[in-house]
Amino acid sequence: MDVSRITSPVTGVVGRFLGGAGLLLRGLGLYVRSPGLMLLGVVPALISGVLFLGAFATLVYFVDNLAALVTPFADDWSGTARGLARVVAGLAILGLGGLVGVLTFTAVTLVIGDPFYEKISERVEQRYGGTPNEVEVPFWPSLRRSLADSVRLVALAALIGIPLFLAGFIPVVGQTVVPVIGAAVGGWFLAVELVGAPFYRRGMRLPQRRAILKADRPTALGFGVAVFLCFLIPLGAVLVMPAAVAGAALLTRRSLGQPIDGPLSAPPTGRPVEEN
Repeated sequence: MDVSRITSPVTGVVGRFLGGAGLLLRGLGLYVRSPGLMLLGVVPALISGVLFLGAFATLVYFVDNLAALVTPFADDWSGTARGLARVVAGLAILGLGGLVGVLTFTAVTLVIGDPFYEKISERVEQRYGGTPNEVEVPFWPSLRRSLADSVRLVALAALIGIPLFLAGFIPVVGQTVVPVIGAAVGGWFLAVELVGAPFYRRGMRLPQRRAILKADRPTALGFGVAVFLCFLIPLGAVLVMPAAVAGAALLTRRSLGQPIDGPLSAPPTGRPVEEN
């Protein structure tokens, strides 16, 4: 597919950002209307959630020690200055841990729940006419490609997270501007990661989906940031993950200029119903 031919909608940046966030809400709506199918998606998210909640709780428990470890220069400072430096360092460590944790959680959950999320994504697309020019993707090759792409995305996110971590030491800016940038970076990588399955069904790999999402970056960011913020809420990642997968299918269709509105609906079996 010629990516250069895909153009972004002619609307304001803010409107497109909010429209992207609205795709997550639509995914939640599909979750409510198909609870039997969507609840299957909670199982792998719950498994990953328990593991990552334990890991983050461990990080919180040792954050004081880690903050002291990365601020040896403050050992000879006055008590107040040393305490302030280590509070800032602790917040930066937790921020970096949250960013990497959310992205890693998504990558691991998508690998664990690949069959469930593939089915959810397919059902969503069937509601709006199916996947044009669908490519049959065998399970094991799909799993290997998904794992490789996820590792690359998480590694890149970690590299970007390091300068954000360092910027977290800047007074005021580190506690205001940096979290916003972190949410934007995390949201972008989440969007790229979550649309993996519907793009694979079209025979498109990571470079193509990244380029296509860039054509309407505000919409992709709106969706990704909304998912990122929900994932920061306790148990939010577990509950929202199936809806995020459904929303990612809608984001894929919108990015490729395919319909996501209309009277088509799917019966319980998942087969599309013809328009009257």
